[in-house]
Amino acid sequence: MKVSTRGRYALRLMLDLALNNTGEPVRLKDVAKRQEISEKYLEQIISILNKAGFVKSVRGPAGGYSLKRKPEEYTVGMILRLTEGSLAPVDCVEDGADCGREDQCVTVMLWKKLNDAINSVVDNITLADLVEWQMQKSNEYVI
Repeated sequence: MKVSTRGRYALRLMLDLALNNTGEPVRLKDVAKRQEISEKYLEQIISILNKAGFVKSVRGPAGGYSLKRKPEEYTVGMILRLTEGSLAPVDCVEDGADCGREDQCVTVMLWKKLNDAINSVVDNITLADLVEWQMQKSNEYVI
């Protein structure tokens, strides 16, 4: 499994919205500048997040985006699955997959363990955890 730029940027976008939550909507232009990501690419990603109800948008000159829920209510897995689809390392361990070789295939055990490990990590780390880690990292550089 390799996370694409869309998944990585979606996480950075959501983290930026969480970190810059002042009660006012955050402009995509400002996120693009802070994150050094194309505003056009962020528009595509925010559209996905908005349709899924992860963010709310405010139109107009003072408009922008904000999280619809608290950061602790979003897991990394939720965001990545929305933007990436399945996180399974191989097709045969995806939910609902039916592999005709499973009875004689020993590698399926490996793929299931890898899939379980991936899901365990991404489903147990929240956006709030990322915010906390960012704050800790920022404090490391304060002299």
